[in-house]
Amino acid sequence: MVQTQEVGPRAPRHRTGDTVTFDDVLAELAERRAEFAEQRFVPKDFVARLEQLGLYRAATPARFGGEPMAPADFLDRIERISVVDGSTGWVASFGSSLIYLAALPLATQAELYRDGPDVVFAGGLFPVQPAAPTGSGFLVNGHWKFASGCMGADVLGVGIPGDDSTAGKPRTALLRPEQVEIVQDWDVVGMRATGSFDLVVRDVEVPREWTFIRGGEPTVDEPLYHYPGIAYAAQVLAVVGAGVARAALNHAEEAGSGYAGVTGAPKLAERPYYRAEIAAAEAALRSARAWFYELSHEVWETVVAGDSATDEQNAHLRLASAHLAKTSSDVVSRLVEVSGTAPIYRSNPLQLLLGDALVPKQHAFLGPSMYESAGAVLMGLPPTTPGFR
Repeated sequence: MVQTQEVGPRAPRHRTGDTVTFDDVLAELAERRAEFAEQRFVPKDFVARLEQLGLYRAATPARFGGEPMAPADFLDRIERISVVDGSTGWVASFGSSLIYLAALPLATQAELYRDGPDVVFAGGLFPVQPAAPTGSGFLVNGHWKFASGCMGADVLGVGIPGDDSTAGKPRTALLRPEQVEIVQDWDVVGMRATGSFDLVVRDVEVPREWTFIRGGEPTVDEPLYHYPGIAYAAQVLAVVGAGVARAALNHAEEAGSGYAGVTGAPKLAERPYYRAEIAAAEAALRSARAWFYELSHEVWETVVAGDSATDEQNAHLRLASAHLAKTSSDVVSRLVEVSGTAPIYRSNPLQLLLGDALVPKQHAFLGPSMYESAGAVLMGLPPTTPGFR
C-alpha cells in the first residue's frame, strides 16, 4: 500500500521550560554520557536540551524565525560539547544541516517552520536508492545507512537519484519519522552514542516540493546559505574530532602527575619523552585549530560582504577540515602510545577517546582524497573528488 506524504512532515514540538546555560547542559551531559553510549543514541529529551541552546535554529533562515549563526561560532559550540562527549557533539553538529533545506521551495520552508524555527533534521543519504517518478513526486523505497541522530529527529531525509534538472546531483526526500523504520544496528568502536542507524522506507510517495538537491542553490538569500555548504558539513564533523583530542590531552596532562607504572618507574610527568609528547600534541592540535578557525572567519567575511567564496577558499576549508580531523586522531593515538599500560583497559578514558577520534578522520568528507582534491584546485585543476564543492 502506497503511503502519500502529507504536506508538512514535521510533528510540532514546542520547547518550553526554564532557561538553561551552556554549562548546565555540559554538566548534565557529563553525568549521562555513559547512559547514551549504552543505549547507542542521544535521546529526545537531551536533544531538547540542545535545542534550548539554539543549536537547532542556528541554520534556520531568519525570515522563518531562525537565528543564523556564523559558522565559526557554531563550530566553537560543537567543539565544547565534544570535549565532554564526542557522540553528542556529532549529533548536535547536524543542527547545521538545515542549510541544505534552504534549497527547498520557499513555500515548503514556510510549512516546515510553521510551528517554530527549531527543527531537528537527520538523514541516511547513502546508498542512493531508486525512486520511481509519480505524477506529483517520487515513490520512495529503500534502505539507507548512517542516519546519525535519527532517534531524536523531527524530519528524516533519504537519498534518491537526481535527473537532468539536478545536474546529476542526488536529491534528498523528506519524510516524517512515522513513515520510516529505524533499524538499530549501530555497533562500533567510536561515536557509539550517535545512533547512526539504518533507515528503511516502503512505498512512500513524496511530493517533488519536499525534495531538495544536496548542495543545491538556496532559495533563501541570506549570508549563511552562501557559505560553502559541503565544506561546512565537513567542518562540523572535523571539529568534533578536535573536541575529542582536547579531552584526551586534558586527561593525559592530569594523569601524567599521578600515574606510576607497576614496575616502579617514574611517574609519566617525570619522563622526558612523555613531557615532549604532551608539548608536541598541544602544538599540533592548537596549530590545526587556529588555521581551521582562521579560514572559517575569512570565508564568512567574504560572504557577508556579498561576495562568493572562491574555489581556492573552498579548497582551503576542505583541506583544513581533513587536516584537523587527522591531526586530532593522531594526537590521541600518540597519547595512547606514551601512556604505558593504562590505556589497554577498556574503561580508560584514552581507550574510549581513541575510538571517537578515529571516526571523523574516516568520514568520506575528511579522508585522504581531500588532500588530493585540494591540491588539484590550488594548482588550477578541477577537483578529483565528486561533491568537493
